[in-house]
Amino acid sequence: MTDASDETAAGPVDRLVVTGTPGTGKTTATDLLADERELEVVHLNDLIREEGLYTERDEERDSLVADLDAVEAHLGDWSGVVDSHLAHSLDADRVAVLRCRPDVLEQRLIERGEGEASARENRESEALDVILGEAVDRFGEGRVYEIDTTDLDPEAVAAELARVLDGDREPSAGEVDFVEYL
Repeated sequence: MTDASDETAAGPVDRLVVTGTPGTGKTTATDLLADERELEVVHLNDLIREEGLYTERDEERDSLVADLDAVEAHLGDWSGVVDSHLAHSLDADRVAVLRCRPDVLEQRLIERGEGEASARENRESEALDVILGEAVDRFGEGRVYEIDTTDLDPEAVAAELARVLDGDREPSAGEVDFVEYL
């Protein structure tokens, strides 16, 4: 018997979550996709901060601890695109996991002002496929689409997201391997 989460959804979808380690290009690509398609995009991290949908502040990481139950209640029966490194925690039709070579990712994060410890932690998470593994555990391989953004410009990433949204791209969980960067 096949688990429904492992089945590949054919055709266009109403709900796409775009997830990945910070610095992989989620916000830029989803903004481009939203402009092109006239879609609603929810930048989940902004929503959490602006609407107070968190339980505490993690002072060590200088981040908020999201209250995912409150997030789901706030979003209700949503449609469109949600992006965040937490987006794969939400119910969705498909999950796009943006990936980036760990050394490039670390440099991107440092260039945008992240501390070296945070950038290093994110580099290691990317090499270990942490977010990909969580997405596959929740949705099954048949609904997860990996996109390696390392050498793609934001427009090309947005085009790949459009293909996922439209059902014109095959699921691809496990195709990207950065373990050698550990």
